[in-house]
Amino acid sequence: MTWWPIILSGFKALQDYIALHVLTCLVPAFLLAGALVTFVSREAIVRYMGAATSKLKSFALAAGGSFFVAACSCTVIPVASGLYYSGAGVGPAFILLWVAPAANVLALVYTGALLGARMVIVRLIAALLMAFAVGGIMSLAFGSEERARAKPSLKAPAPNQQSPRLMGKTDLILVSLLVIALLGPNYIVPRGPYWQKLGVWAAGMVLVFGYAFWTKTRKEILRWLRETWWFVRLVFPLLLVGVFGVGILGALLPEAWVTEWLGGTSLRSSFLATLIGAVSYFATMSEAPFVHKLKGLGMGAGPALALLLTGPGLSLPNWLAIARVFGLKKALVYVPTLIVLGTLLGWVAGNTVLR
Repeated sequence: MTWWPIILSGFKALQDYIALHVLTCLVPAFLLAGALVTFVSREAIVRYMGAATSKLKSFALAAGGSFFVAACSCTVIPVASGLYYSGAGVGPAFILLWVAPAANVLALVYTGALLGARMVIVRLIAALLMAFAVGGIMSLAFGSEERARAKPSLKAPAPNQQSPRLMGKTDLILVSLLVIALLGPNYIVPRGPYWQKLGVWAAGMVLVFGYAFWTKTRKEILRWLRETWWFVRLVFPLLLVGVFGVGILGALLPEAWVTEWLGGTSLRSSFLATLIGAVSYFATMSEAPFVHKLKGLGMGAGPALALLLTGPGLSLPNWLAIARVFGLKKALVYVPTLIVLGTLLGWVAGNTVLR
């Protein structure tokens, strides 16, 4: 076997990732993460999503909010880690980490257009079930750590005290502009030429920084940029390593083999689909056409669902970055949990509602 073409595939994946994702996806995502840490009230996050908050309330809030955050498995890491380091519990943070790429509204709409209403409904229900299961497992596994993170000064206020505000009006507008800057280039012109995406991204950045310089002090802006740079240094190098590895894996994995082993409704097929999705990198919405193509070649409905769940929500770069940002122990609990849940839900759905 000649290894040079395989290595070149890794560099090609890296080149495509840097060219197509860094400016329009990661730059706004890192800025959003820094803004969450800088401008969102830590007291309010602890109040609504902290370790002491009702799990049902905090999990529902995290899942509901994540539904509107369209991000891939790598882009969402800075956002989720920004929420976590602002004071949110590990359960809500990992729910955001899962739901935003696996079941955001744009990916669901696109899935329905390609694969039908039944698949999109089952995908939504399965993703939410997995979200609450993951939140519960992470909270249970790291409960003692969560209690240690909670400081007495950040406890919820007494009943006669006013609840802390999540953020001020100017902060809310800035965060909203960052969300628009993140979504705009990728979903206003998702199929257009790349220069159009760059134009939308540039317009979004001008709005973001124009508003920031208008409403924020120099000290606040510098703090925001320092927090953003902390996330960049922590996450970005590992994303590059992971994307390179995915490119090599794609060159080594023949499509004919994938098609042969992903047919039917067996537990093995769902597991293989989950495993492929868990190590491969899919930008959100890109998993739907990939699954659509494989289904046309004979892929079973259950494995298709398993790949739809894990493809956008996990990836090899995602594994590495989670271990770096949240710690190796959390990654070793989170990733196998999702693989097991994705396999079981794909298998069950393939033999029942998707038959």
